[in-house]
Amino acid sequence: MKQKELLAQLQVRGVDLNASGLSKLEGQIRFVTDFELLALSDILGVSVVWLLTGEDK
Repeated sequence: MKQKELLAQLQVRGVDLNASGLSKLEGQIRFVTDFELLALSDILGVSVVWLLTGEDK
């Protein structure tokens, strides 16, 4: 998924994030909020646990 598509999906879910902010999340320069984490989980079709730990329990 390209950044623009991910940003559009986040905006649909009420997460206002720009390309710079997303790059900082990807580079682990900025913390992710709980609201952003839930939206990313939904968009990517993975659990929040997997996003946080890499394991799906």
